[in-house]
Amino acid sequence: MARTEEPTIVLRGIRTPADARALGRLVVELARYEKLEPPAPAALRRLGRDAMNGRRFVAILAWKGATPVGYSITFETYSTFQGRPVFYLEDLFVLPEERRHGIGTALFLDAVERAKRCCRMEWQVLSWNEPALRFYEKLGATKLTDWTWHRLDETGIARLSSRKKAPRARATGRPGSAST
Repeated sequence: MARTEEPTIVLRGIRTPADARALGRLVVELARYEKLEPPAPAALRRLGRDAMNGRRFVAILAWKGATPVGYSITFETYSTFQGRPVFYLEDLFVLPEERRHGIGTALFLDAVERAKRCCRMEWQVLSWNEPALRFYEKLGATKLTDWTWHRLDETGIARLSSRKKAPRARATGRPGSAST
């Protein structure tokens, strides 16, 4: 019996508008998997534009032949205590029917390779996502138990930004700085 070979998986960045649309379709599939509302069309257009621009984040698509089957999105933050960049993995997603073929591992190891100049790599996993939790544990990741995540949505940002500033604080004109 002739053995059929699996198509080679190719990882590459977003190069074309078609790549950006493929990323958008995979993000919609991620939303479906996570039982979330998918992004609005305007959000998908912004995502595609920013992915092609490459300044805000790096998006990598995993291709099986001519079909996009997974992606990762990464960017850098900063550790004040290390005085070095932190590599953040925003998304790593492989279509459920394409899992267990090494695609997620390839995307993750690609991210690890790009994280080498950073002091650490971080990401979040939904607490109910047992397959992802097992995947990262198998790769040697440490589950943090002493940190919690907090968030302000757009409404919260607008509400707080409209408040008067503390009496002795004033903005200096540089983003992210204040003097007393």
